[in-house]
Amino acid sequence: MTSTQELIERNTKFAETFQDAELPIIPKLRSVILTCTDARVDPAHLFDLELGDSVVIRNNGGRLTSSALDEVITLSILVSTMDGGEPGPFNLVLVQHTKCGAERFADPPIQKMILDRTGVDVSESAIHDHHESLGSDVERLRDDPRVPDHVVVSALIYDVDTGRVEQVLAPKAVSEMRAS
Repeated sequence: MTSTQELIERNTKFAETFQDAELPIIPKLRSVILTCTDARVDPAHLFDLELGDSVVIRNNGGRLTSSALDEVITLSILVSTMDGGEPGPFNLVLVQHTKCGAERFADPPIQKMILDRTGVDVSESAIHDHHESLGSDVERLRDDPRVPDHVVVSALIYDVDTGRVEQVLAPKAVSEMRAS
């Protein structure tokens, strides 16, 4: 049996008791979690999420890359228009994790090798230090005029050895960050 076959079988079991067809498009927690693609870092498990609780965006390192930033901006505006045009709150939770493969992207020879072989520049996903990376991602949000003021940002580091998260940035509205 292939992995795909196993996934289809699991979905068949899931669908047998499925009762969530009426979930609203706006997530119950009015949140987007941006995290890494690493299989050890599944927000549904980390935060005991249920279907419809949160939007999850995953990429290498859980970094706020250009494409992830575009997704966040688009979603925040879409949610505000769907909710009667009243903005916020719209929570963005940035989650990176220990022992991340994207830490290898910080190595210039690896960046060059990937660029030479694939044409893909992984420097935007590189993690030198999780606190610094999260800080620069938060600054990127704050400094981008397209990000609505009502977006509330927080940043966490998940420890793959203990299962616990460390809060690096408590929830703070982009408008507050711009004012300070």
